[in-house]
Amino acid sequence: MTHPAGEVRSPRCDTAGRANWGAIAYFAGMNRRCLLLAPIALAALALPAAAQPIPLAELSRYFNAFRTAEAQFTQVNADGSLATGRLYIRRPGRMRFEYDPPEASLVIASAGTVAVFDPRSNTGPTQYPLSRTPLSLILAPQVDLTRARMVVAHRVEGPTTVVVAQDPDNPEYGTLQLVFSARPTELRQWRVTDDAGRETTVILGDMRTGAALPERLFDIGLAGGTGDAPQR
Repeated sequence: MTHPAGEVRSPRCDTAGRANWGAIAYFAGMNRRCLLLAPIALAALALPAAAQPIPLAELSRYFNAFRTAEAQFTQVNADGSLATGRLYIRRPGRMRFEYDPPEASLVIASAGTVAVFDPRSNTGPTQYPLSRTPLSLILAPQVDLTRARMVVAHRVEGPTTVVVAQDPDNPEYGTLQLVFSARPTELRQWRVTDDAGRETTVILGDMRTGAALPERLFDIGLAGGTGDAPQR
């Protein structure tokens, strides 16, 4: 096709195979936008997926799956002092802390009571209701962290899941912060904040579950001697 002299050609394609100038401009603009957005897209792909905390139902299952457990522990007291010892758990409702020398004290939770034996005292153990300590939450016959108003925080901290729980009916009794590792789910640490605001942290070694723990270990009436402890 011929064009009169001086006629301005249209940007449309005149014949098959000739580029449409408008299309070139459009795709050129698209290419520029893609080049600008590409670094953003690549950066997004490079970011790791946000870690999710272990679900509360799984944490509840973990507690309900064992009846007995034992572990070495290190305790950080409210005044910053340290103590070590061995922990025994027999669910529901029973727990025993044997402290290493020079502390050499003993704490037993059993029959709804917590008894604290001080070897320097001649007046017998100090006793108070287990229900008034947040540890009762994980010694319950059936642990249910999904219960309304029980969990007040549930988050990821590094490779661990942290849960802060309280008695939903008596939040004034204090809180229990639990720290779990994953794959497999395992309790690694807890921190009790009592009704006076004092904090005690217990850091656990590897927990062994399913051990045969005799009932006498949790008998407050035996005055808490360590002779009945299983061989370590």
